Amino acid sequence: MEKILVGLKRVVDYNVRVRVKSDGSGVETDGVKMSINPFDEIALEEALRIKERGEASEVIVVSIGASESQQQLRTGLAMGADRAILITTDKAPDTLSCARALLEIVRREGPELVILGKQAIDDDNIQTGQMLAALWDRPQGAFASKIELNGDTARVTREVDVGLEIIEIDLPAVITADLRLNEPRYVKLPDIMKAKKKPLDEIALADLGIEAGPELKEVLFEPPAERQKGIMVDDVAGLVAALKDKGLVA
Repeated sequence: MEKILVGLKRVVDYNVRVRVKSDGSGVETDGVKMSINPFDEIALEEALRIKERGEASEVIVVSIGASESQQQLRTGLAMGADRAILITTDKAPDTLSCARALLEIVRREGPELVILGKQAIDDDNIQTGQMLAALWDRPQGAFASKIELNGDTARVTREVDVGLEIIEIDLPAVITADLRLNEPRYVKLPDIMKAKKKPLDEIALADLGIEAGPELKEVLFEPPAERQKGIMVDDVAGLVAALKDKGLVA
């Protein structure tokens, strides 16, 4: 296998407590730590492990967004990716536009495998990988917890509602990474310094012949309601009485 393409998305760091803006127009991002989407980081780790086993020659990371997304791409390069591509756009593209943009990169680079995170933690759409596979007309293995390559095929263990499902798909293909696929490595300072010299190309979304697509208009953002304080009961009878007071039992 020559190339593996991995998608990275810039999101609010999962350790940060998300705050809604005072006017309800969106999520507060000023001064907030931003990171690689955790599922995308798992996808990159898997691609790097495949390369380290000698089953791939090059790992390419790609992101779609503003120039700030270079930070996440540089982190991907520091983890071990060989080069990066940033598809620049000032507007946040919809999912289908993202899939179309990735398809254009796939056509240019010709990877045998595309690995994406199963979802992004900011919008939770869980759509991009499936849309890319459909547009590319190639097999997909979504929600992967294990990937085994054997020549021109991949054996993918998928996490589904009833347990685990094992499928075999032909390459090239799209695979989306689930949480238990692996544990990403820590980035070391020497690797961060080396990443600064690795190539990072920028391509405007419009230059790929793609518009940002129909925008979804968020009317209002609201934080979840605060949880009510719990109460202590002395015995089962007290528990039943408390539940009856709340109308939870008859």
